[in-house]
Amino acid sequence: MNIWGYGLFGLLTTFLVFATILPLSKVPFGAIRGLDFPRQQYFVLSIILFASSIAFIPGLAGVSLAVLAFVLGAVQLLYIVKFTPVWAKQSVDASDALRRGVDHQVSMLASNIKMSNRDYDALVRLVLERKPDIVMAIEVDKHWVDALKSALGDHFDHWIEVPRDNGYGLLIMSKLPLTEVEVRDLITKDVPSARMRVTLRNGEAFRLYVVHPEPPVMSHDTKGRDGEIAMVGLEAANDNLPAVVAGDLNDVAWSTTTRRFQRLSGLLDPRVGRGFFNTFSATMPWMRWPLDHLFHDPKFRLIEMRRLTKVGSDHFPMWFVLALATTEAEEASPGEAGDGEAFEAKRMIVEEQKRDRGPIGSDWEDD
Repeated sequence: MNIWGYGLFGLLTTFLVFATILPLSKVPFGAIRGLDFPRQQYFVLSIILFASSIAFIPGLAGVSLAVLAFVLGAVQLLYIVKFTPVWAKQSVDASDALRRGVDHQVSMLASNIKMSNRDYDALVRLVLERKPDIVMAIEVDKHWVDALKSALGDHFDHWIEVPRDNGYGLLIMSKLPLTEVEVRDLITKDVPSARMRVTLRNGEAFRLYVVHPEPPVMSHDTKGRDGEIAMVGLEAANDNLPAVVAGDLNDVAWSTTTRRFQRLSGLLDPRVGRGFFNTFSATMPWMRWPLDHLFHDPKFRLIEMRRLTKVGSDHFPMWFVLALATTEAEEASPGEAGDGEAFEAKRMIVEEQKRDRGPIGSDWEDD
């Protein structure tokens, strides 16, 4: 290996060390929290560095660097192994009886369509093919609402339209009755979320939260995103109905923020024990991670979860089919919130709600 090879090796190793250590600080700043996202890529990089250390660097230096690469890879694996089939499933599979009883079921299609994307027909075709009970479209503006309403207006009886020109618009289309509908800017002005009661065909009901908090960016803290996710988790935990939280959380499934959300809410992640189901980026295969989520109450059982085909967006759509059972699955738990965790989350929420600022990235989707 020449001097350039050693330099590149040293640079990659140094980057991997800092990218692994800095997120452990839990500092709520975009440049640090964003390093949480590529854990899968870090794991692959650590394997490459491990093999390269043994093959190309002689003596004690090679052994030492191989050990370091092994440790760094093991750290990444601790985060991501839960989202592989070797881990126990968190969401319980539906029984045959629940699979047959369609009146207990709800099918949902969730898609961040990317506001500047104008391939309306791609999403319309997917909806007509899948025939979901509920469609959740994120980042819609008025053009998207008008296009979808024109093509799908006769297919859905209930519509919640929250178009925005800043990349935070929401559209919920449902064949099932939606009542007690609330559209709220939970933390940051012009970053809406929706909360509603959904009534199944058998008369049972659940609460649906559709969210799209701000993304982490290098030059800004993540307290707005983290506060909104925590606030929804606290609400879901205290809801009188079994809850489902869905949307583009702008956070990965293994992050500090998402794991805290699960502990606060008690909701389950169907990815655990099944797979990553990476939804972003649909345009860069080498940089993918799970950003679009669905979490559900332990009373739900999972029938199907699938990543669907591209619709012109930088996100893949997700497909979920759940069945509402009469009892909670006792064996399923995301863990309990630690002492003071709810208090700290509430304090962060109050602090963020007092800040007077616009949403992050509101100009990213300008045509």
